[in-house]
Amino acid sequence: MNSLVSDRLRGIAVGAAVGDALGMPLEFGLASPPEKLITSMLPGRLPAGSFTDDTEMALALAESLLAVRGLDPADLAQRFAEWYRRNPPDVGIHTSSVLHRICTGENWQDAARGVQAKEPDSAGNGSVMRCWPAAIAAWQNENLILQFSRLQSQVTHTHEECCAGCAFVNDMLYHLICGKSLFDAYAAALREVELPEGLAQTVRLAPHRKREELRNTGWVRHTIESALWGLLNTYSFEDALIQVINLGADADTAGAVAGALAGAAYGLEAIPDGWKKTLRGEWPLRSGKIWSVKELITLADNLAGCGDPDSRKPLN
Repeated sequence: MNSLVSDRLRGIAVGAAVGDALGMPLEFGLASPPEKLITSMLPGRLPAGSFTDDTEMALALAESLLAVRGLDPADLAQRFAEWYRRNPPDVGIHTSSVLHRICTGENWQDAARGVQAKEPDSAGNGSVMRCWPAAIAAWQNENLILQFSRLQSQVTHTHEECCAGCAFVNDMLYHLICGKSLFDAYAAALREVELPEGLAQTVRLAPHRKREELRNTGWVRHTIESALWGLLNTYSFEDALIQVINLGADADTAGAVAGALAGAAYGLEAIPDGWKKTLRGEWPLRSGKIWSVKELITLADNLAGCGDPDSRKPLN
């Protein structure tokens, strides 16, 4: 692996957590006025620089990928359930409903399908916010990335827009890791990933939206729309993240998705030092162990290639 690829892979992990932490204090709020954009990490319901459930669930996915050297949905479901048992301060309604059923002994397929059956139109962003470890794990294998992306979504979010949204974001990551520009990666993912028509239209129009048109809610369409809008109308990691998190509403999740993509596009070194130094988060939850950029870099390094069945090199 060359240094540029390594920088991009590390940028995904750190960028996603940075975007999550930047958006945390702005979650549920109104969009910031264009002349008063927030540009630093602020305290909110958590201390400044803290990542949230978006990154916590991604870390659970990463640890499952590392443990089984692939994606085992049963193992992943139990890791999500263990996280849920630790009473996270923030967890989405749909995700909570599924994990509650798993914690009572229901298998993951029945739990996810049962919750979806009760709310068939529910297409939240709870699986796209955490999907990036699958792209790092299988970064050399596009087909495996697409498989992993959909399967990890199905553990909690079975709606086709959720599964397809994860595949689209991670396919963009694949092309960015390979060195394509943001626009080329976007175009390639739009060609190669089959999207339901509603989501496809949102993705096609996202770069052309006006800021005031973006709602940035917990709907997977809105999260991907906001992230693409910010990424494809700016020219740096910093500017992309500032634009996206200042949309308010589900700012941490849009920030996490944009951060992963911007991290792959611009690399770890492009992420502002002040943001990296402030970043923190407890993992496992309630363990007292505080993660920083160092731990996320180590995770990305260990994760790279672990999901490829052709990889036989032992993990460190």
